[in-house]
Amino acid sequence: MAVAELELDAADGTGARLTPAPGGPPLDTVRRDGEDQRIFALVRLRGRPVGTVVGRVGAGDDPAAVLARQAADEIAVPDPPERPPAGEPPRATVVVATRERPARLARALDSLLAQDHPDFEIVVVDNAPATAATRELVTSGYADRGVRYALEPVPGLAAAHNRGIAVAGSGILAFTDDDVIADPHWLTALTRPFGEDPRPACVTGLILPARLTTPAQVLLESHGGFAKGFAARRYDPARPPADEPLFPFSAGRFGSGASMAFRAGPLRAVGGFDPATGTGTPAKGGDDLYAFVRLLAEGHPLHYTPEAIVWHHHRERWEDLCGQAHGYGAGLTACLTALLVRRPALLPSLLARLPRGLAHARTMTAPRAGDAAERTGVPGAHGTYTYPWPRHLSRLERRGLLYGPLGYVRARFAVRGAARPWEER
Repeated sequence: MAVAELELDAADGTGARLTPAPGGPPLDTVRRDGEDQRIFALVRLRGRPVGTVVGRVGAGDDPAAVLARQAADEIAVPDPPERPPAGEPPRATVVVATRERPARLARALDSLLAQDHPDFEIVVVDNAPATAATRELVTSGYADRGVRYALEPVPGLAAAHNRGIAVAGSGILAFTDDDVIADPHWLTALTRPFGEDPRPACVTGLILPARLTTPAQVLLESHGGFAKGFAARRYDPARPPADEPLFPFSAGRFGSGASMAFRAGPLRAVGGFDPATGTGTPAKGGDDLYAFVRLLAEGHPLHYTPEAIVWHHHRERWEDLCGQAHGYGAGLTACLTALLVRRPALLPSLLARLPRGLAHARTMTAPRAGDAAERTGVPGAHGTYTYPWPRHLSRLERRGLLYGPLGYVRARFAVRGAARPWEER
């Protein structure tokens, strides 16, 4: 399945332009001889993301026209509200944690250096490196372009992010991964809400697939991917959302670590990321979820904006997807364990939501059959639970849910005694 961007100059599809997704292959190369081409497209209306479509394009068809007609039928596109001219977004530091993936890191850094944000810096955190490849890449190819290098010897994504917090030089901290390509407007869109409203402590953005060229990639995106929809949303503890009965523990609804930003003050005040969570630790994940819920529990609102877009390179192989499914489950319950360890006062609130939470987990991890792209039209419809999910992956995810607390305990022993980097003497 090809991945593309469809730009509409008008809601009726006139003047449509179709281009490959950043980092994806040319559209005409993702086609089998004699077959229609399937295209997953992000639809923009005068630059604003409004939805996605999946369409079939015949050999003699105009792909832009076919997808524009489909978008007009499937996506209700309201005119954007009138807004006063926005001021400049606040200064930001972008933190990219990485380990032994210099080629992917270079691709991500090139996209970050092309941002339209007027005032930012980039910090690469080299996490428990086995070689000097990352240091050499940054110092020889990117240091003269303003990219800074930092070393974090403690393994784990959360520890690496905490190192980024310690060395950051601004009040807004943005985080992304080394396997993404950032839209040129990503950082501006992700940081602007902080300048428009003093209350939010966290802003998250939209994550879309850069490639859908293997069965594992298509399956992950059909399972919901990382997308959280195309409507901006505010999660405020003072006014809990009526459609989120598990709030604030429905952490996966708020965003993902590949596109998130924080005010440095509130994030440091809650201790940053729990170093016993995250990829690279026995907990396997949950570092981003922990930070979201921790800040919400302290009364800070969280804002989601679909205009802050990164294109994520999903895992290509089946065995990697199996590990990711187990990690999803483990990261969730490791996050909940971390919250109770770090803030025991949350226990009554969590227990009150436990029955619904267990029912939600059963629904989320249930095996499902069928072709989501044919049945729902759009892979990545997060939270609908109508996508395919094989029984084997369902079992792995549920095993992960059971393993998460044990993984967190193991990780806590591994990092015991370690201070937050900004507390080091």
